[in-house]
Amino acid sequence: MPTPGDSFDQLVEIMRRLRAPDGCPWDREQTLQSLRPFLLEETYEALEAIDRNDPQGLCEELGDLLFEVVFLARVSEEAGQFSVADAVDTVATKLIRRHPHVFGGEGPAVSADEVLNRWEDLKQRERAAAGSAPRGTLDGVPKTLPGLLRAYEYGSRAASRGFDWLRASDVVLKIEEEIGEVREALAAGDTNTDHPSTKVEEEVGDLLFAVANLSRKLGVEPETALRRANDKFARRFTELERRVTARGDTMKDTSLDALEAEWQRLKADLDRP
Repeated sequence: MPTPGDSFDQLVEIMRRLRAPDGCPWDREQTLQSLRPFLLEETYEALEAIDRNDPQGLCEELGDLLFEVVFLARVSEEAGQFSVADAVDTVATKLIRRHPHVFGGEGPAVSADEVLNRWEDLKQRERAAAGSAPRGTLDGVPKTLPGLLRAYEYGSRAASRGFDWLRASDVVLKIEEEIGEVREALAAGDTNTDHPSTKVEEEVGDLLFAVANLSRKLGVEPETALRRANDKFARRFTELERRVTARGDTMKDTSLDALEAEWQRLKADLDRP
């Protein structure tokens, strides 16, 4: 049986061969920027396999994701920046350094929350030791994250510093407040949905931010919850369309009341154990 190291070395060698002068023309043309969407795509495909509870699919998608990592590192190595071995060494060293409760240096952590707090403190000390300017709690959150996930991460980072609602019910009150502010913006006369005002956009954004933080307080990852809600809606709407078409009707020619009645019937059918 090959070891993980053997398999990884083989993948690195395959990538080197693909990028060689006599390798694959497509692979040789790629850059860090051109590979960016593939990295994102493979990440979401791995997430989808997790949501499907599909171990075989996840195995394949993690392999594809690892390939993208090796690909990016190979392009960087050719530019004289770093190798994939440098990246592996960096993360291994970082993991050991940031888990002193496991690898020695500090007493054992008593909870996951304590681990997160220690992690943030360690990162700040590392930057201070390196002579870098102190970073704010939110500075390490990538702005390229999906909006809901970024809001969730901001809330988590702020909570690690004690800035948080005490209870999930408090966030529900905040959501109700934000809904009221959306209503106020609409009542002010901004009903043009083709060109909503900046105020409406701001209030809807505040509402979504509060919902993301309710998810966090309830231990629900909002991107996962929204993906599943999307899947559920797509499944139900596709069935609604099928039923309407099977009767010889069209969606546009069917009244909203009739569509709603059919929607309630199919929900009961699809959700029946």
